[in-house]
Amino acid sequence: MTANLSFTMNEVLWIIGTIMGVIVGLSVFGRMYFNRKSWSNLTEKYKDVQWSSPLEARNKYPDVNIFQHRGTLVSLSLAMSLVLVIGLFNLTTPNRQALIPDGASLALDVDVEIEPPRTAEPPPPPPPPPPPVIEEIPADLLVEAEDVEFLDQSVDAKTEVISMPASMDKKEDKKVVAPPPPPPPVPVEEEIFKIVEEMPRFPGCEGLGSIADKKACADKKLLEFIYANINYPNIARENNIEGTVVIRFVVNKDGKIDKAEIVREIGGGCGDEALRVVKKMNELPERWSPGKQRGRAVNVYFTLPVRFILKVDP
Repeated sequence: MTANLSFTMNEVLWIIGTIMGVIVGLSVFGRMYFNRKSWSNLTEKYKDVQWSSPLEARNKYPDVNIFQHRGTLVSLSLAMSLVLVIGLFNLTTPNRQALIPDGASLALDVDVEIEPPRTAEPPPPPPPPPPPVIEEIPADLLVEAEDVEFLDQSVDAKTEVISMPASMDKKEDKKVVAPPPPPPPVPVEEEIFKIVEEMPRFPGCEGLGSIADKKACADKKLLEFIYANINYPNIARENNIEGTVVIRFVVNKDGKIDKAEIVREIGGGCGDEALRVVKKMNELPERWSPGKQRGRAVNVYFTLPVRFILKVDP
């Protein structure tokens, strides 16, 4: 489990000041430590000492060799540098949170024009075929009609009728093919109303008395649900983006949210965040109370404004 560290600018400045104070204190302490000793008798002290190496005491005697504390000083410097880097990486600006407006309501301050979806234009019809060209037949290709003899096929009472052979009177058996089934009917999409006699309501207030009381309670619970689940997007917070996002969705006859879409966007991911919260309503244990027209539950459009306002913690 990792710790979520965060430091303000004042805290980081305090850390830097502490590190500088420790460095100055170590410098003063080292100076006092080396000044309190008497170094005048070092020559006499080490006059008869046999050094293991000629370089061991060439420049300095061991008593005044400050490099003997090099390991401790390096470790202390690395620790202070690490603390300073961690503080700078976790430096945060003043925390800004989403503000629930005191006078928030579900009424839009301006009308939102919703453009109908654009459909592709049908291709133009093909040009009509050219009229047929009548060509005149050359005279040398014409064939003169020969004399045709017509036979008299009239029948009277004395005409002898000869019956046809039985073999010619039989008809071949033909298989009866069933007609193909009719095509399935085209599904008719149910109408979605914009204004009905009784608009949809957020769940949780159906136990009250009048419809006005139910609507006022449902609007309040809807606002509480929206602003309790909204997470201000980081991009919008860092760029100081504020404003009102408008989401439109359909409350079906069964109280389920469908066809949610962003009608007005302010950028910074605010529209997607508001859309996420609206779709989260389908996870509630209770469904919306559907809109009614003439006492019958119908599908109704619902327009929801969501305000994004930043505030700085004192």
